[in-house]
Amino acid sequence: MPGRSLIQLPIVGALLALSPAPVLAGDTDTCLDTADKAKAQGPLAEDVNRAAHEACQRALADSSNVVNKYLLQEADFDIMGRPH
Repeated sequence: MPGRSLIQLPIVGALLALSPAPVLAGDTDTCLDTADKAKAQGPLAEDVNRAAHEACQRALADSSNVVNKYLLQEADFDIMGRPH
């Protein structure tokens, strides 16, 4: 039994180390709030757009709820514009 757990520990560590950027607690809020600002104020600064887009993508990858995914994707479209 201890041998198997010693094998699993490096595997779990490698998976955690190779995982994509961690989802931050406020990514969903950042995404949705920036989309609201973009709709109300018009185009935002490039660095604000990039940071919000990255937050939207992390939140989108973390969500398993179809409705949340839709809302996050629509917010990302409001920030970055619709693809052609």
